[in-house]
Amino acid sequence: MKELVEYIVKNLVVDTDSVNVTEEEDNGVTVIHVNVAPDDMGRVIGKAGKVVSSIRAIVNSISSRQHKKVVVKVGE
Repeated sequence: MKELVEYIVKNLVVDTDSVNVTEEEDNGVTVIHVNVAPDDMGRVIGKAGKVVSSIRAIVNSISSRQHKKVVVKVGE
């Protein structure tokens, strides 16, 4: 799942070297943290949060098929 999020984010941003995607397990929930350069934050979040919402929808769709709970957090 981490690789998918990293692939999507790297194709959205200008500074691909600053993309940092980490994954951690917290009480049975997988948390994916996405950090990008400050100039690219708007590209990842999108207007009214639509881009990050779409990323979360893709991740939720795939994770529900695998009976897992995955949360995507951006810039934290």
